[in-house]
Amino acid sequence: MSVLALLLFIAGLVLLVGGAEVLVRGSVRLAALVGMSSLVIGLTVVAYGTSLPELAVSVQSGLAGRADVGLGNAVGSNIMNILLVLGLSAVVAAMPVSKRLYQFDLPAMAGSFVLVWVLSLDGALGMWDGVILVAGGLLYTGCRVSLGRRDDALAQELDEEYSETGGKPVRPVFFYVGMVLCGLVLIVVGADWLVDGAVSMARALGLSELVIGLTVVAVGTSLPELATSVVASVHGHRDLAVGNIVGSCFFNIAFVLGIAGWVVPGGLAVSSIALRVDIPVMILVGFICFPIFRSGWRIGRLEGGFFLLCYLVYVAYLVFGTSFASI
Repeated sequence: MSVLALLLFIAGLVLLVGGAEVLVRGSVRLAALVGMSSLVIGLTVVAYGTSLPELAVSVQSGLAGRADVGLGNAVGSNIMNILLVLGLSAVVAAMPVSKRLYQFDLPAMAGSFVLVWVLSLDGALGMWDGVILVAGGLLYTGCRVSLGRRDDALAQELDEEYSETGGKPVRPVFFYVGMVLCGLVLIVVGADWLVDGAVSMARALGLSELVIGLTVVAVGTSLPELATSVVASVHGHRDLAVGNIVGSCFFNIAFVLGIAGWVVPGGLAVSSIALRVDIPVMILVGFICFPIFRSGWRIGRLEGGFFLLCYLVYVAYLVFGTSFASI
């Protein structure tokens, strides 16, 4: 394995995570300064902001002709977000599930999983498929903003988690605009480096680019969600931890794959293995959330451990069993 490829991968990962952190912090404080609801900030800016690495990687991969990395990154991140991130957060502390999230956000997430599978049946996510996904994402976000204004209790919780001083940010607007722009630059550069390093390592290790996208790249770009949800769980902001995961998973489908399919010439190719294995696994994982979320309206440590076990089984299959899927 090339040392340069490994260093490039690590540097890209550091820039991605650091850029996402700077971008989220700047966006949150800028939104608070202009008077946006703290609930909307938590469920959209934070959830979507932590998913920007997936967007950058998938678009960069698609434009570079590495569609398997781009698709595998988005799908693998969703599987990881639910099984690993949500599972680990629940093991840290049992998390309550609001009925609003169960009735609106969870069906939207699961529905997006099914929709992307249907749109991919022809072997590619093309421009019009991307338009459908992005339009659905914008519709959901608009509805979520409208519904979010009514959730005063969660809004107060998000204020405590994301407000810099318990009130308005104390720095001028241009400071937070600079943070947002800086975060975007770091994410774009980091995505380019990470994709190049990951593909080089995949070839050196004899693994397919789809497997690397579904595991190594997906784990790397999901670190912002992991950090946000685990920290929120530790500090008792458990609605935020669940909301961050559900919102991020929806963003990965509607905007990450939607934009990638839209901007990549000829569309984002979808392999037969992804259609037969990985996307159906993502759908299954999404629908498993329904009985678990409704069971006592909480995700306990036992359910969290079950999620973690399922993720280990899935990764083991990817590494050791993908040859059977191609038969």
